[in-house]
Parts: sequence; C-alpha cells; structure tokens
Amino acid sequence: MNIVHDIILIVVSLIIGAAAGFFIARHVMKKYLKENPPINEAMIKDLMMQMGRKPNQKQINQMMKSMSKYM
Repeated sequence: MNIVHDIILIVVSLIIGAAAGFFIARHVMKKYLKENPPINEAMIKDLMMQMGRKPNQKQINQMMKSMSKYM
C-alpha cells in the first residue's frame, strides 16, 4: 500500500512539473520574442531592396503588421 502511494505521488509530481515547465517556458519565449523580434523594419527594407523594389513606409508598415499577426 505504501509503495503504491509513493508511485502515485511521483507520477502526479512529474505531471505537475511538466505542465509548470511548459507554461513557464512558453511565457519566457513570448517575452523574448516580443523584446527581440526575429525581423525588423530595416531587415524588411533591405530584403525588398534586394528584390529590386524601393519600398515606402506604408509597405514596410503593412509587412510588419502581417508579420506580427503570426507571432
């Protein structure tokens, strides 16, 4: 009876730890991506210039808005 109680306690503790770790890691990653976005306006402008287009600020803002939708 005592062994079964110990096993149940270990399993429940592992489940709670895994859930807590998931949510903490998710929160940290969202915060990191918000502070350090993977792409910024200068990168979009350079990319469009490489493709042979001279972007205006409206186009850059549209691209940033569409990128932020997926983050």
